[in-house]
Amino acid sequence: MISKATIDTVFETARVEEVIGDFVQLKRAGSNFKGLSPFSDERSPSFMVSPVKQIWKDFSTGKGGNSIAFLMEHEHFTYPEAIRYLAKKYNIEIEETEQTDQEKANTDVRESMYLVSEFAKTYFHKTLLNSEEGKAIGLSYFKERGFTAETIEKFSLGYSPETWDAFTKEALGKGYKLEFLESTGLTIAREDRPFDRFKSRVMFPIQSMSGRVLGFGGRILTNDKKSAKYLNSPESDIYHKSKVLYGIYQAKQSIAKLNNCYLVEGYTDVIQFNQSGIENVVASSGTALTPDQIRLINRLTKNITVLFDGDAAGLRASIRGIDLILEEGMNVKVCTFPDGEDPDSFAKKTSHDDLVAYLEDNAKDFIQFKASLLMNEAKNDPIKKADLIRDMVSSISKIPDRIQREIYIQECSRIMDISEQVLVSTLAQLVQKDVAAPGKKPKQEYEQRSFEVIKNEDPEVLEKVDVLGNVERELIRILLLYGNKTENFEEILMKSNGEGEIIEVTEFKEQKVFQKIFLSLQEDEVEFASPIFKVIYDDLINYYLQNENSGIEKYINHLQSGVPAEVTTIMMEDEKYVLHDWIGQNIFPKTIEDTLNQGVSDTLFTLRWFLISEIIENLKNSISNEPGSDNMESLSMVMSYIDLRGKFSRKLGRVVVRYH
Repeated sequence: MISKATIDTVFETARVEEVIGDFVQLKRAGSNFKGLSPFSDERSPSFMVSPVKQIWKDFSTGKGGNSIAFLMEHEHFTYPEAIRYLAKKYNIEIEETEQTDQEKANTDVRESMYLVSEFAKTYFHKTLLNSEEGKAIGLSYFKERGFTAETIEKFSLGYSPETWDAFTKEALGKGYKLEFLESTGLTIAREDRPFDRFKSRVMFPIQSMSGRVLGFGGRILTNDKKSAKYLNSPESDIYHKSKVLYGIYQAKQSIAKLNNCYLVEGYTDVIQFNQSGIENVVASSGTALTPDQIRLINRLTKNITVLFDGDAAGLRASIRGIDLILEEGMNVKVCTFPDGEDPDSFAKKTSHDDLVAYLEDNAKDFIQFKASLLMNEAKNDPIKKADLIRDMVSSISKIPDRIQREIYIQECSRIMDISEQVLVSTLAQLVQKDVAAPGKKPKQEYEQRSFEVIKNEDPEVLEKVDVLGNVERELIRILLLYGNKTENFEEILMKSNGEGEIIEVTEFKEQKVFQKIFLSLQEDEVEFASPIFKVIYDDLINYYLQNENSGIEKYINHLQSGVPAEVTTIMMEDEKYVLHDWIGQNIFPKTIEDTLNQGVSDTLFTLRWFLISEIIENLKNSISNEPGSDNMESLSMVMSYIDLRGKFSRKLGRVVVRYH
């Protein structure tokens, strides 16, 4: 694991405006930067970066966070991958925490395999472009396929020479060990004569979502019947063909932005689509689609459009993958090409606009696709038609969401001209059978919980929660922006005047903002009602107690996943003024910082006022209207609290309107 010292160094060194500037065109806007959102299509900038706060906020999607959060959102890195990316960018040496000898060995092995694979990618690519053999055979093949120099570069396409051990000899000469050449499958060792696995093939590097080379696909160009047309790297510690998708590294940003993924079968399908301007496409590389591959897409989008060749025989076998996609809770459409065409050939001869239009016009919902495909087989045979309907309902049963299942049942009933009641009954049997299967989660039980509704008998409750939530939110904002600032706060003390009378005495006490808030809430025994604000409040107080002399940046950098968006939303609220250029229009919004001590006190008084109002309401409700009831004590308490609330109102300098 990466050591804490390395992570701290990365956070201290990385500048959010520099990191994001590699991916988004930023323009100076006062002390901040602004740009077009990389997560949505827009014409007016809604993306803000604050160098002072070292955070970013995308007001169009609500996303936000620090440098790491941006890389995880935009590049879809894991946390360790993001740390490693920044360490490489800022030339920071990565230290690993103390590991057992076995863990060290495993880490070293995997890292060595990655290094060998990266070297192989570079070697094959250079051989394609620079060697006479590579240009004559490999490069001419790719050009015949219509691939441009930019496309060849984008996918790092390569060529492995015809000589038996050309690559192996080169790698060994560069100091790479034979054991790692073997374990990655690049070299096959027989006795004392190791030779290249991918001899005389054009090469397709297979990369992870973060861009690391996992393995290769190689296509032979001769008509040698003894050799497979396509050859993939064997399974290894870094390459599991059931868990990778070809093109995912190049496609990830486009998939996330367009919220759809095109799924094809082959390498050249992906490459040709990219060259046609459609980048949100990946391939299962000739293997049967697996749940792990689907989950990889699920990290980027819920929508998959499966593209099939016009070959009807292959369609029947391929549609089995649709059920797997549905089972993962994803939305799936299917698009087929004319007979004799595949995604590669069709994209090659079709303009970008026409290709986009064809995909939009011909992408069918899976239920319509299955019906049109299988109805030709069933024709007027009642038994075959019954099997077809059962097949369609079986697919519908894989969908986890009950509402979606209901809609598809209605659609199936309409298309197949059969009553919904029969379909619902068949569906119930299939779902029940599926639930009873070993290792399956209790789907019906889950659905029942998901459809439970908490009834709210009092419509005023929502309003109360909103008022309290706004006050709590303001306290969080003050803590985030000014928690470690020192201010003179007004304290009202009750003291004797020497004549036996107790009077109010106003004094000023120097305190840090977080101390004032923390001690005030403790004194009143107040806890936050909002779960998310309570988590943030507790974390902030603990942070300030342990880091009194540190800025908020350290807290921001170590936020837990899920919280940063809420935190950055609060911290970046003032940046909206920059987006709308209020200052340029001579509108100068007043900030709490102008009178920080008064702002903190007012917010605390408002919270107390609200809580006292709640107590008053509860006491009023407890007063009995029954004849002979003794309500004097309750009435006395109500009057005391009303008097106290009045003092808070006068302190706030205004009449506080009742919220309920």
